[in-house]
Amino acid sequence: MVIKLENVGIAVRDLEEAIAFFTDLGLSILGRDTVSGAWAETAVGLDGNHAKIALLETPDGNGRIELFEYIHPQAIETEPTLPNEIGMHRVAFSVDNIEDAVAIAAKHGSYPLRGIANYQDVYKLSYLRGPSGIIVMLAEDLRKN
Repeated sequence: MVIKLENVGIAVRDLEEAIAFFTDLGLSILGRDTVSGAWAETAVGLDGNHAKIALLETPDGNGRIELFEYIHPQAIETEPTLPNEIGMHRVAFSVDNIEDAVAIAAKHGSYPLRGIANYQDVYKLSYLRGPSGIIVMLAEDLRKN
């Protein structure tokens, strides 16, 4: 069997806000749609599933995220995930300049949880809260510079 990661899906409060954040970081929009109907209910396992979606891709074409904003049923607010909680909690991106990426995120009100760390002079890393409380990890490979 062949298997390939297609995308990571992230539910957001405000689709436009999330698109602006991720496109400013360098992702591009591959497509947008509004989905509903029996097929969407079956695929997701949610009666009345109706959502606005956008598929975004990294510049190298290897990473994709699907953002979705629920129209129905109403999205359920939860507490922001903590880095040590079980389950899916972050999306990670390699960047060529972490300081520039953190500055772009700050324009959207997203700041590092604690700062930018240096891991053994191999990577600079930072976790920040993106739109809808999403944890976003940024990593700069120092061996490439």
